[in-house]
Amino acid sequence: MERRKGFESDDSEESRSRSLAAMRRAREKQKKQAQSSQPKEKQKVYREVTIPETLTVGDLANRMSERAADVIKELMKLGIMATINQTIDADTAELVVEEMGHNVVRVSESDVEDILTFEEDSTEDLQDRAPIVTIMGHVDHGKTSLLDALRSANVAGKEAGGITQHIGAYQVATEKGDKITFIDTPGHAAFTEMRARGAKVTDIVILIVAADDSVMPQTIEAINHAQAAEVPIIVAINKIDLPAANPQKVKMDLLQHNVALEEFGGDILAVEISAKSRIGLDDLLDTIMLQAEVLSLKANPNRAARGTVAESRVEKGRGSVATVLIQSGTIHEGDIFVAGQEWGRVRALLDDHGNRVKEAGPAVPVEILGLQGTPAAGDEIIVVADEAKAREISEYRQRKERAAKVAASAKSGLEALMEHMSQNENMVTLPVIIKADVHGSIEAIVGSLEKLSTEDARVQVLHSGVGAISEADITLANASKALIIGFNVRANPQARELAKRDAVDIRYYSIIYEALDDMKRILSGMLSPEIKESFIGYARIDEVFNITKVGKVAGCVVTEGVVKRGAKVRLLRDNIVIHEGELSQLKRFKDDAKEVREGTECGMSFAQYDDLKAGDMIECFEVEEIAREL
Repeated sequence: MERRKGFESDDSEESRSRSLAAMRRAREKQKKQAQSSQPKEKQKVYREVTIPETLTVGDLANRMSERAADVIKELMKLGIMATINQTIDADTAELVVEEMGHNVVRVSESDVEDILTFEEDSTEDLQDRAPIVTIMGHVDHGKTSLLDALRSANVAGKEAGGITQHIGAYQVATEKGDKITFIDTPGHAAFTEMRARGAKVTDIVILIVAADDSVMPQTIEAINHAQAAEVPIIVAINKIDLPAANPQKVKMDLLQHNVALEEFGGDILAVEISAKSRIGLDDLLDTIMLQAEVLSLKANPNRAARGTVAESRVEKGRGSVATVLIQSGTIHEGDIFVAGQEWGRVRALLDDHGNRVKEAGPAVPVEILGLQGTPAAGDEIIVVADEAKAREISEYRQRKERAAKVAASAKSGLEALMEHMSQNENMVTLPVIIKADVHGSIEAIVGSLEKLSTEDARVQVLHSGVGAISEADITLANASKALIIGFNVRANPQARELAKRDAVDIRYYSIIYEALDDMKRILSGMLSPEIKESFIGYARIDEVFNITKVGKVAGCVVTEGVVKRGAKVRLLRDNIVIHEGELSQLKRFKDDAKEVREGTECGMSFAQYDDLKAGDMIECFEVEEIAREL
């Protein structure tokens, strides 16, 4: 038994020692294999590193494919203590890149817009397009009524007070199958900016003049805008069916404003029409197409679309909506685009009748859904290749706009001091917050409110925006003691409650000139009244009496005019004013008198003043407060 045990013990030790040795050999073998399988040391790759005007340390490390820690070490060598998220300028980044052996490519931040450069189309790619026609003229001369007649739709009936408040873009097909795009611009004086914008995107201007009213102020403005834009004009003399119509007078009046019609040896076409009676509409359409043929309007539909935002607004359930006039190329559903400072992806395209369409080509007006924000009316819209580029351009433009605002407000101490000194310290300021349904209305309201400003009073627009009045607007108005103007928008329930609690004044309007008239009245009411003095008489002091419990009383003779009790008086000694105050008593003998006329003796005493001497003169006058107007 013992031998067996001993034998087993020896075998166990031997097997154990072999097992350990085998494990050791296996470990050595694995180690050798691992060493042999290790790749050779990588050779460093030197890159071309693009450096913008500013970037973070982490971004720089990524561009060089280097460890952020190594970049931070290089910065420390330059004496700059920076973290991975810290922003450095291009010069510093260039030093780091060169120190680490890479090549530098410097770019400007504005280079992000290089992809928006417009390449000229070859003649073979150009195709005929519909003319874009803007209808301009004075308020109530029949611009929208003409468009109604052409479209057979009652647009004017939908506008507040029958006055166009927005820019509308519509396309009309003639009997011959030709298409014409019309832009309807408001005619009131408040919409000068909107009419100007309409002239910038148009090929032809139709100047509509009422035959019974002739040339009016907004007609002249429309002529000036069209001539400044160097756009051909067609004169449409409307309302020729009225008894008071005088087309010949209209034509003669237009000559005074450099609008020479063909019949007077000029090159401007004129058509006599009646929008209500549908007289002469076919002649007008033929004249437009004739002018379009002369202009030879062409565009390339087979390229990325470019256009102009005619109007923009925020709609519940649809977000930001922009009415866009495509000028070249074709826009499709799903396209990514940049519109001013905003970007978006086309979620839906709607034509001027509200029908959904898949695409829109040159001279076609469409509503675009899918914007990330609300662009400004007049902004250029451009289709780009990818979302990243669109977002980058949008962010750059927003930064640029913010920087411009900061630079404008951050004046030097001397400039601020000089401006403060030059300003009238008694100037009245009316702070307002403007919210409207569309961007064009905001532009018109703000522009017109600025024109109300005078040396004594001004309107200060604290904030303006598209959409309903929110709680944030109420909070700002309460903090700034501002008035809120709601144009075709209303406050949401929470904002209404907050406004009621904080007693914030919200005023709603649907016609712009009513808002302007209201603001003018408020500003006029805030102005301190004008003080006007009216001289009424002189009296000479002949003797001074000292009466117990009364004080000094002057015995006087009225030498000129009349002296009234309660009137203002000045005491003159050697023609120098030594006191100004009120009469406390005016007596004729022992009786109180309301007034004493020229050549009559009387007794006078002054309120809280008794330094009276014989020979002094008393000047009597009345003060009248006159309400001031802007």
